[in-house]
Amino acid sequence: MPRIALATYDPGTEPSRDGDLPLLVRALTDAGAETEARHWDDPAVDWAGYDLVVIRSTWDYSWRAAEFGAWVDRVGALTRLANPAPVVRWNADKRYLGELAAAGVPTVPTRYLPPGEPARLPAGHEFVIKPTSGAGARFAARYTPAEHDTAVRHVARMHAEGFTAMVQPYMPGIDVRGERALQFFGGRLLHASRKGAVLSPGTPYDADKVPHPGLERWQPTDAELVLAEKALGAVPASGLLYARVDLVDGDDGEPRLMELELVEPNLFLRLHPESLPRVAEAILAAAGDPAASLPG
Repeated sequence: MPRIALATYDPGTEPSRDGDLPLLVRALTDAGAETEARHWDDPAVDWAGYDLVVIRSTWDYSWRAAEFGAWVDRVGALTRLANPAPVVRWNADKRYLGELAAAGVPTVPTRYLPPGEPARLPAGHEFVIKPTSGAGARFAARYTPAEHDTAVRHVARMHAEGFTAMVQPYMPGIDVRGERALQFFGGRLLHASRKGAVLSPGTPYDADKVPHPGLERWQPTDAELVLAEKALGAVPASGLLYARVDLVDGDDGEPRLMELELVEPNLFLRLHPESLPRVAEAILAAAGDPAASLPG
């Protein structure tokens, strides 16, 4: 009977925001695996005692990047980690978008502003600023050219905290067709979803945001599937168990990669309950067969 840990965050006194976690623990337990949800930063956990550790909802990692990276390396050296440490390390810094663009993957144009570099911002169109280490739209905001001074202060705040800022044009296609998330698990398309725009005009960068507004089921187009496969094929590491490919439309109506989520993507299993058995099956296969994961 394999021992499986699902790594999550510590919500403290608040309820966990990962509503899929108990469903997955139950499904794996019912399938015969000894399964536990464990806080990734709990020093009492013996990670070597598990046959597989699956990163599921370590949703506070982006503000503790160095600590989380050290944990990933440590667990990856002790037991089988999914996704593997090299994948997680690469994907935890959104500068990977530049690498994918250089590899020919159609992406949302992105410019990076590391600490110490002046905040050169667009003057002719709306734009978005967010950190290269971030999740759930934290520290992200949408600006018009008229809000230049506010945007500069945003960049300065991130630089003061050691973050590299990334600047992208706001993609107006999000307001028309939303953002689509294609979920892969165990080497196959699992399901797809669509959500509305997360960033509203005038919302401060440090305000709480709804990360998945208007989430609904989605049938991916052929063009979206082709782009997703191209993005996954360009990942410079192997051993993917899971992946989420987030897409938006460019000005020409064709899909562009917004983000490639390989660390701790929300699976949206409550929206797609039929996918739960497939996820459990893929995790069980990975726990028992090191070759059962998706080739990178």
